[in-house]
Amino acid sequence: MKVAVVGGTGPFGRALTLRLRDAGHEVTIGSRSARRAREVAEALGVSGAANTDAVDGTDVVVLAVNADAVLDTARELAAAIDDRTVLSVASELRFSREGVYPGPDEISLAERIAGIVSGPVVSGLHSLAAHTLGEGEPPEQDALICGDDEEAKRVVLELAGGLVRGRAVDAGPLAGARALEGLTAVIVNINRRYRAHAGLRVTGLRR
Repeated sequence: MKVAVVGGTGPFGRALTLRLRDAGHEVTIGSRSARRAREVAEALGVSGAANTDAVDGTDVVVLAVNADAVLDTARELAAAIDDRTVLSVASELRFSREGVYPGPDEISLAERIAGIVSGPVVSGLHSLAAHTLGEGEPPEQDALICGDDEEAKRVVLELAGGLVRGRAVDAGPLAGARALEGLTAVIVNINRRYRAHAGLRVTGLRR
């Protein structure tokens, strides 16, 4: 499968690119700077290009940029993305001395992205951290995926299944992204408290 990782020069984007590459997918890293994209891509053994060129000809566009930039990036790339499947992995978080809180908006970033691009939007991978995703064996975790378009969700579930040693789990409609994005704050707090790299496994499922 051809996948563009927009924001692939960042920690999560790099880790995701490595996993996708190792799973046999054709990956192109996207960045606002074509030079930066090519430099990182060369180190990872994939292709790199400016964002608009990176999404051209791909099957899935992963928006792996920071949460505070993801909506602007979606607007900038909406025409180039066209009707391609978009995977939103960002979570809006608020940091304080007391802990990490979910963002204040009741509508998820993924749902807001769906109002910008014309293609189907799928949300997921929020319980996976760059550290656990990018090092050693695939993490012993599940990957939760939600979306309204069944075919787009099927494609992303297939991608996600190659990233983890657990399951890619269909978590329902795109509105569930509100919970998945908030889950990131929970996991960050757990990892800070226990100095761990915890993830998520869903029990009771049949293969």
